[in-house]
Amino acid sequence: MEVLYKSTRSNSEAVPASKAILKGLADDGGLFVPDHIPALDVSLQDLSKMSYKEVAYEVMKLFLTDFTEEELKKCIDGAYDEKFDTEAIAPLTEIGNTYYLELYHGATIAFKDMALSILPHLLTTSAKKNKIENEIVILTATSGDTGKAALAGFADVPGTKIIVFYPKNGVSPIQEKQMVTQKGDNTHVVGIHGNFDDAQTGVKNMFHNPELAKELNAKGFQFSSANSINIGRLVPQIVYYVYAYARLLAEEKIADKEMINVVVPTGNFGNILAAFYAKNMGVPIAKLVCASNENKVLFDFFQSGTYDRNRDFILTSSPSMDILISSNLERLIYRIAGNDSEKNAELMKNLSEGGVYTITDEMKTELKDFVGEYASEEECFKKIRTLYEEYGYVIDTHTAVASAGYDTYVKQSQDQTKAVIASTASPYKFTRSVMKAIDEKYDKMEDFALVDELSKLSNTSVPNAIEEIRTAPVLHDTVCEKDEMEQVVKNFLGI
Repeated sequence: MEVLYKSTRSNSEAVPASKAILKGLADDGGLFVPDHIPALDVSLQDLSKMSYKEVAYEVMKLFLTDFTEEELKKCIDGAYDEKFDTEAIAPLTEIGNTYYLELYHGATIAFKDMALSILPHLLTTSAKKNKIENEIVILTATSGDTGKAALAGFADVPGTKIIVFYPKNGVSPIQEKQMVTQKGDNTHVVGIHGNFDDAQTGVKNMFHNPELAKELNAKGFQFSSANSINIGRLVPQIVYYVYAYARLLAEEKIADKEMINVVVPTGNFGNILAAFYAKNMGVPIAKLVCASNENKVLFDFFQSGTYDRNRDFILTSSPSMDILISSNLERLIYRIAGNDSEKNAELMKNLSEGGVYTITDEMKTELKDFVGEYASEEECFKKIRTLYEEYGYVIDTHTAVASAGYDTYVKQSQDQTKAVIASTASPYKFTRSVMKAIDEKYDKMEDFALVDELSKLSNTSVPNAIEEIRTAPVLHDTVCEKDEMEQVVKNFLGI
């Protein structure tokens, strides 16, 4: 059955997957959502016998119904190849009653690789399908990981350019080094004086500017998005939750149809939304635990039903979650409003104008499978240290938010259901914070000496993503004010 995509903010005409991927955002500023969530048409037992690529095809074919089997398999083969340092693509590590789903074995050692390895293939295939002749300009904002993963995915892809904006002092030193050393004639990286929400707002404003779109079109360009707002990012993320359940079955860690909990460290909400979609496809997921850092806007929302971004923005050791506007939450709000685009548009208008909205009691009951938790910096550091001391297993700061948050949930609920924790980045990406959590003495060492020390401590090899930036030259040094973003884009494109 065909799946079409419609906007969360109006009853405009639904479009096929390829058009939704190309556009990124709907014309009215809404996000594209599937008109229904398809059920898995292969049993979980059958999926348990499949490779990651095979599971990816079985999941994605149900959402990307205007792609032929040949087109989709070619995209999957091009994405999940030797760029990943393990054949499993997303291995599970068992620690106690929990399983860490390691989503960081790709080219840039963060979970964004899982979707951004395939998005360029989906996008260029979509352009061909829709006979697009303009050059596609990927415009994106990053809180640290999306930027590098998108740059790596799109570098030197014919018919595309990519421009990434990031908060100049709001990412880790290694995240910044990964971005500013990116090769590729079509890549541009810009630091802004502001935070991630400023960068994201600037990008959204450019997408919504019809005059700018006309100027671009006249010069043979059109915007598309690599942010998690693009449905081409969300669909590949559903795969790894289906795969995780299938692997647990294959390894006889769970019985067929046994429920599991899923725990996700969440800033922009796309990653946990993908788990929600997997649940709705038929994966036996009980609770969806949404773990926040000290920027706990989502925790407060799940507690109260009020989303309020009017608060201090806190810089933490988990910078990819330092977000106060969780864009992907809109897709869930639309759904719990009964797919009512008018009601959703009203709430989003309240958020845009006043920074706050409150859902109805009826909508709140639709969130019964979600649990909001949060972890302080101190709790995260303690969790990193404890896991290392007890198991010799080292996690990054974002995964620590999920793990510590889940500890709180278990303590309060006494829920002993087996859990899959999304491990969203390699500890090598946040070496200083991780090593300092293990022992304060490491804070005196320089960044790459810490990398080598982490390798010894964890008995793991330094990832290629880190090795290659040790001596790489800085290729991008543009920095601008947040109100100069549009002009910077025009300069890059020669408009």
